[in-house]
Amino acid sequence: MRIQPRQQILDIWSAMMSTCWDGHEWSWDGIVDRNSISDSEQLLCLLYPATEINSFALANPARIEGDVGAALAPLGIEEPIPSAVVSLLERYLRQNTREDGQPDFSAGSYLSSGDPAKEPTKAQREIEVVDAYSMSLTLCMSGLRFVRAYEIGVKSESTRQRIKSITNGLSARLTAAMTGLMRSFIVKKVSPKSPEGQVMIGMLNRTGEPEKMVVSGIARSLEHVRSRLRSDIKLDDVTVEALDDENMLFECGWSWGTVRGAAPVDFIEESIAHKPGIADPRPYLYFTVIALDGINDLMSQRTGELALLDEKQHRLAQALRTRWELTQTYWSTVARFGSGAWPLEDIPWRTTDGEQSDYFSLIVSAVLIQDLVAGTASDDDLTRAVAIFDELAGRGRIIRRPLSGDPAIALHTPGVRLTLKGTERVDNGPILQWEASDFAAVLLKRMLQAARLSNNITARAKLLELAKLTMDHLAARRIHTGPARGLWDDPAGIFSSDEADRVGQPSWYMTERVIECLVAAERTFRESAPNWPELQTVARLLVNTAEHRYHQEMLNVSADNVPDALEHVEEHIDQGEGQIREDAATAIVRAIDALRELDKVATGRRDAARSG
Repeated sequence: MRIQPRQQILDIWSAMMSTCWDGHEWSWDGIVDRNSISDSEQLLCLLYPATEINSFALANPARIEGDVGAALAPLGIEEPIPSAVVSLLERYLRQNTREDGQPDFSAGSYLSSGDPAKEPTKAQREIEVVDAYSMSLTLCMSGLRFVRAYEIGVKSESTRQRIKSITNGLSARLTAAMTGLMRSFIVKKVSPKSPEGQVMIGMLNRTGEPEKMVVSGIARSLEHVRSRLRSDIKLDDVTVEALDDENMLFECGWSWGTVRGAAPVDFIEESIAHKPGIADPRPYLYFTVIALDGINDLMSQRTGELALLDEKQHRLAQALRTRWELTQTYWSTVARFGSGAWPLEDIPWRTTDGEQSDYFSLIVSAVLIQDLVAGTASDDDLTRAVAIFDELAGRGRIIRRPLSGDPAIALHTPGVRLTLKGTERVDNGPILQWEASDFAAVLLKRMLQAARLSNNITARAKLLELAKLTMDHLAARRIHTGPARGLWDDPAGIFSSDEADRVGQPSWYMTERVIECLVAAERTFRESAPNWPELQTVARLLVNTAEHRYHQEMLNVSADNVPDALEHVEEHIDQGEGQIREDAATAIVRAIDALRELDKVATGRRDAARSG
């Protein structure tokens, strides 16, 4: 299936109108009851394309493109589409603000009990997780971009007051989300002799080196990260002492929520900056990548251009950027550690708590690709990553047929279950779990990002081929009946023939991730095609051939009587020669045009000679 981001986003928007909008009220529920995260995901399905892709912009009603307006037509029956989006933002802020006026980031129905005999308590449903902070960060940035653009054409004072209120609400929520991410970051010391240290050494030691040499090699590879963690980030004394000792290992990243013992953020007054954390003080790979993605949206060029952040938010953004850089460098380094086969190539990846899964390999690959996007990894690294994506697509039963009872199905449904250690401390409830079921969407997004950057024609072709196959897989998982037709996620479309397993309600968790993939695809396709070295070679050969034949034909004419056709040939050759380094494909077209004209001239000359 071809990936056609414009049409596929419009199809999702049309499906959202059928599912969420009855003409008067917007429905926020899906396959599970609404919560702060699903609300962010649902609204991002609309706002993320609208603020990331110019042709989907909704802020100016006079400039909404025809097919975009048609897809959202039901939303614009009672009021203009931009005004309806403003109403949705108002509702979002109301239902995700606590009675005391503080932003609500509770995970609610996304949390499940790890004990089948116990349900999560009410207090546990209010637990906040990194996913809520990250999704809110992205939603607030999108919302602020939208209202900033919408405000330009607004004359009504009452509407301006609404916009001001929304801007203040989104800004307050953004500050809280950034603060939550700050306090969820963790650097964990790991003793080489501990069970965690032994798992790490075993994972990174692909050549059977003595343990002491491996620890020393890890220390050398991570010296820059270690040094910046000590100097640029506020850490507790125990962690600083551990980082000073090169015989100690360490991990960095984001836990599932605000870490137990996290230091307060002293320049933020909101309660989230000071209340005690409960999350286990160790990085979780899933939540680390979720945090990295959110912070990446915060650092986009458009954020600076629009001056969306206030002074405190700038301080938070700089602190988060430092953590983003160091975390990416850390995981990219350990993924490629050593001189032989990468640890990442030894699928599945094993975390220091002893868990292993193909999903963890995918998550580490995602960090590696983001590192390539940031410009710190090489194209050779990308070429090696292609083989990893290919292997994961096969193991994840995306490009291979699943068998009956295939354990790989669990990667997609119910997903990889992550135990949120520390949740059992809340209200004497059961330990809670998080289900990560976005394997296919994560794979697709990272392959599209990689393809946008690749200068290797074989690697790019393979990535785009795998992306099409992954889109086939995801297309088969769309809901096919009922009002939610065209949204996600119905895994039974791939993994079950039993009609009882079919799903009719949307998963905003999965639908939003498909939207992210389509936005990534639009960015990839919007870029100019790579100017392959091989293509430049062909272009140069054709231009040189055309130029040589042009000179041959010029031998047959006088300088003061050059035919118009040959003057056109000269123009094509000059244009082609000038485009070889920048746009070899167009240079080839120019050369072919020149050769075609030259063939006509030569044919005419031969015909004239025969008739004479």
